[in-house]
Amino acid sequence: MENLQQVTHIDNVRLAEDGSAVIYIDQTQLPGRTIYKEARQPREMYDAIYQLQVRGAPCIGIFAAYSIAVLAAGIDAPDFDSFYAEYKKQSDYLNSSRPTAVNLSKQLARMDACCRANAGAYRTGLLEALRAEARAIHQEDIDMCYAISDYGLSLLKDGDTVLTHCNAGPLATSRYGTGQGPFYLAKERGMDIKAYADETRPLLQGARLTSYELQKAGVDVTLICDNMASMVMKQGKIQACMVGCDRVARNGDAANKIGTSGVAVLAKYYGIPFYVLGPSSTIDFTCPTGDDIEIELRDPDEIKTKFYAEPVALPEVKCYNPAFDVTDHSLITAIVTERGICYPPFDESFRRLFPEQYAAGEKEVPGK
Repeated sequence: MENLQQVTHIDNVRLAEDGSAVIYIDQTQLPGRTIYKEARQPREMYDAIYQLQVRGAPCIGIFAAYSIAVLAAGIDAPDFDSFYAEYKKQSDYLNSSRPTAVNLSKQLARMDACCRANAGAYRTGLLEALRAEARAIHQEDIDMCYAISDYGLSLLKDGDTVLTHCNAGPLATSRYGTGQGPFYLAKERGMDIKAYADETRPLLQGARLTSYELQKAGVDVTLICDNMASMVMKQGKIQACMVGCDRVARNGDAANKIGTSGVAVLAKYYGIPFYVLGPSSTIDFTCPTGDDIEIELRDPDEIKTKFYAEPVALPEVKCYNPAFDVTDHSLITAIVTERGICYPPFDESFRRLFPEQYAAGEKEVPGK
């Protein structure tokens, strides 16, 4: 229990006490080193997101909210209009760092709305309102993660073993996490839930982060290579799959770290339930299907050189390196949110659980 508390309540992102910087754990240094960094300038914040020092859709959203609050305090302008012009420029710059994770754009949009709503309080009142809004975004994510973990755990029984892909634990979110949250909650409640973690090539989030978090929490975790998932499923070692998500379309198609859709295909073949866990902030109600989700293409050298002492392929060999794939809704057993569990057809489930957000998003769809 002591290790669990230490891991699940880690401050992976926070605002400096004087509001002058965002303090965060550089996830690229884990598991060997736990290094906290401070971001004060736009380029530092952009790079922290782009270079995956800060990663996980909810965590990125929290980091971006704190970041724009810090940047706003550094804008020297005589009036709100000139202040807002620079504020919007900085916000758009941050938003361009990772196109797939919807939390980034959503939380920056929320901060933008807060900024405009407090235009009359420029300057001191406006800056305090922005800091308060960023803290509220963080606290709401903590509350959502607990609720998601609780609903997710209701889908498991004592003695189950769950396969997870990438990292959707405390480092990627807040406190318990989403796709990994049920494991920690089970540990607290005395349930025996074991985990298999895919290593998640090429950036190894499963090996570096998920197995690290689970091991520190005292959860029984076994690390496997991505191409071993079929074998452990065939051997009957897996009773469920649980993953996080970076963006969910209105029809239930879900974008997550590359390799997730392959796990879902295998789970379907072996008759294993496949669950996607994430806060409602990752549901893009303006996005009809997964075909409308932009997939980030990353540096090909990540495949050939990242984490290797020497390159594993010739320099002239071409590489294709998409950061995410989209799991078709037909492969997903259920989508677990902070308001409850959504079952197919997801379009109808979302409409029932999130009527206001669904209606607002539908109005923004081109052609509606």
